Amino acid sequence: MNQKTIYNQTHRDAGAKMVDFGGWDMPIHYGSQIEEHHAVRRDAGMFDVSHMTVVDLHGDGVRDYLRRLLANSIDKLKVSGKALYSCMLNESGGVIDDLIVYYLDDRFYRVVVNASTRDKDLAWMAKQAEGFALTLTERTDLAMVAVQGPNARAKTLALLTPDAAERAGALGKFAACEADGLFVARTGYTGEDGFEIMVPENQAVAFWNRLADAGVRPCGLGARDTLRLEAGMALYGQDMDETVTPYEAGLAWTVTLDEGRGFIGRDALEAQAAAGDARQMIGLVMDEKGVLRHGQTVFAASGQGEILSGTFSPTLGKSIALARVPAGDVGAVEVDIRGKRLPLRAVKYPFVRDGKPQSGV
Repeated sequence: MNQKTIYNQTHRDAGAKMVDFGGWDMPIHYGSQIEEHHAVRRDAGMFDVSHMTVVDLHGDGVRDYLRRLLANSIDKLKVSGKALYSCMLNESGGVIDDLIVYYLDDRFYRVVVNASTRDKDLAWMAKQAEGFALTLTERTDLAMVAVQGPNARAKTLALLTPDAAERAGALGKFAACEADGLFVARTGYTGEDGFEIMVPENQAVAFWNRLADAGVRPCGLGARDTLRLEAGMALYGQDMDETVTPYEAGLAWTVTLDEGRGFIGRDALEAQAAAGDARQMIGLVMDEKGVLRHGQTVFAASGQGEILSGTFSPTLGKSIALARVPAGDVGAVEVDIRGKRLPLRAVKYPFVRDGKPQSGV
């Protein structure tokens, strides 16, 4: 039996097509995935992301614990509410999960991890917590809504009291605050501005309905996937996993090799960097007809690789993908689709930023 979020009946009442997503019964679309995609690029859409796992960490040992647990450095977090994106690695440097951590005070941090990795993440975090003075508490009492798009912030702020709207409206990117009993974070997974909002479950459905009444369109996971790929954002389990290091997932920018900090996986990353043989993530565009999909073989000058995330881009009107190929000069790239090799263009990603195609895409 699949797990259900607090919004499950709300989705069904709205006519959503429901699918199994990592053991959760979730909406893939409400009629038109492409229309939902465009709503987020052009106006405002909302996604139920309550299947994500929120973990609160309290205690005197939390900071030292996170300095060891994460490849990025939480020493960067100095202001309450500030957030950091990081990978959590195994000893081989492989990505156990990618996550966001919020600094609330020196004894209190909040971590949000992926739904499909919940069990292994919680087990790993608990194991690594041994010997540190802290407690880990999963916040099953919170629902989570992502409101994204050029008008997302304005439509959300209009629903808050004046004081709360002022605080939330003043947030910089990758920062959060409490507002009207909500945890409002200026983060997202679409390449658009907006908020990810944690809501007490007893208020969740009413808040969703208020957003809908304000003109925020309900969107399913299908549009969320095309939006995040256009934005060049990696998906755990598809673009990275425990056999892939951050260097091979286009996430070198999330690794901080600060002096004196022995985080899990650091030795393996330093050895890989010294060898200079890490595989590389590249962006691909297909100008011919056809759809790029996960698992297709690609051929580059540096060697053979494969498509990781691939889809038709509604914003660009053509197929795009992230692929992993051997290190070296990429050169001309081709993809094998049903035994036929077709040309691709290697490009820098993101493919779309602030709703507009990037130069060269």
